[in-house]
Amino acid sequence: MSPLPPVRIGLLGLGTVGGGTLTVLRRNAALIAARAGRRIEVVCASARDLGKSRALDLTGIELHADPHAVVDDPRIDILVELIGGLEPARELVLRALANGKHVVTANKALIALHGNEIFAAARSRGLMVAFEAAVAGGIPVIKVMREALAGNDIQWLAGIINGTCNFILSAMCDAGRDFSEVLAEAQRLGYAEADPSFDVDGIDAGHKLTILASLAFGIPLQFERVSVEGIRNISAEDVTYAKRLGYRIKHLGIARQQAHGIELRVHPALVPTRAPLANVNGVMNAVMVSGDAAGPVVLFGAGAGALPTASSVVADLVDVTRALTTDSENRVPHLAFQPDTMENLPTLDIGDIETAYYLRLMAADEPGVLADVTRILAALGISIEAIMQLDRAPDTAEVPVVILTQRVREAAMNQAITSLEALPTIRTPLHRIRVETLT
Repeated sequence: MSPLPPVRIGLLGLGTVGGGTLTVLRRNAALIAARAGRRIEVVCASARDLGKSRALDLTGIELHADPHAVVDDPRIDILVELIGGLEPARELVLRALANGKHVVTANKALIALHGNEIFAAARSRGLMVAFEAAVAGGIPVIKVMREALAGNDIQWLAGIINGTCNFILSAMCDAGRDFSEVLAEAQRLGYAEADPSFDVDGIDAGHKLTILASLAFGIPLQFERVSVEGIRNISAEDVTYAKRLGYRIKHLGIARQQAHGIELRVHPALVPTRAPLANVNGVMNAVMVSGDAAGPVVLFGAGAGALPTASSVVADLVDVTRALTTDSENRVPHLAFQPDTMENLPTLDIGDIETAYYLRLMAADEPGVLADVTRILAALGISIEAIMQLDRAPDTAEVPVVILTQRVREAAMNQAITSLEALPTIRTPLHRIRVETLT
């Protein structure tokens, strides 16, 4: 029996992830061929600056400045899109599918915002779109949710899915430093962009949560329904007080199935120090998935970087290569559920979610103030778990007060905050962070 011909790859982007992908494919070529059943070869690639010096072996690869030349190359079987962003990535991926090419991408924004359209185009032509590297870099969370947990009713998932936010909050916790100082360090080290908004405002994590929730609950991709909050308002004081109370502050993406809908939210949260996610530090990522059969499963690893992300890209290439001779109707579905079983379940408004809260307020140092605070909380049915009044700062007439509440609907907490901020003895704004025990 003659060996199967190699699978030919067209690569869009020779940056960090593109270069890492080419390195892994060439360094482990024999091992990958043994696992995939045939060789995988990059035959052409595109890059914005072809004259740029790169520490890559580009032997035998046809290079183009125009990515359309790669997409339209009749030789390639699989297009690997690693240029990022929405356009021209969307147009190039759809064009590749129209040309009959399978697609592998690491582009979480593309999948979160245009995945429904892209997967429909792929299904209409019996093609595959693989996107393991779009969430959590080298952690195989998509494969685990789509395949290993296929027999489970997923109840909830929570993840540290943005390395920049995790680096900043870890450094703030370990050294008591301010957000702005640590952000500047993250930018110097290359962990944060010159404009860090995409990361620190929670948008990147929102894109990733959109994908994970679709895989978990069989709902369409719907980024517009995710409640997104970043970490700019987390202070060194909040981090210190949280530690005193037995918590660490983490930036989480949370999706939970409730009786009346799905929670989709990204925000900072106090996490008990004993919880696995509380101990994920630096730029590392972790995702915790709770299934009815498997129970809680924690996946931990590098969420970004050339080789970790390339590991996921190459894993997708192996999967697509293995499936090239499989009937398209019998492949693993793009979003874990068969397309005709996907349900547009309601998603809960953030005001309808229920969680515990950390409140930090600056109160006038005079009698009756705490009584006013507790009266307002009690009137709205909000029970206090713990309260801590700290020493008055020098040269002020105010004292910091930290309150941990029991679980309550966010709408009630918002009403309480409005009433508390209306008190003449409370300085505004009051600081609120949600508390997640991850159970």
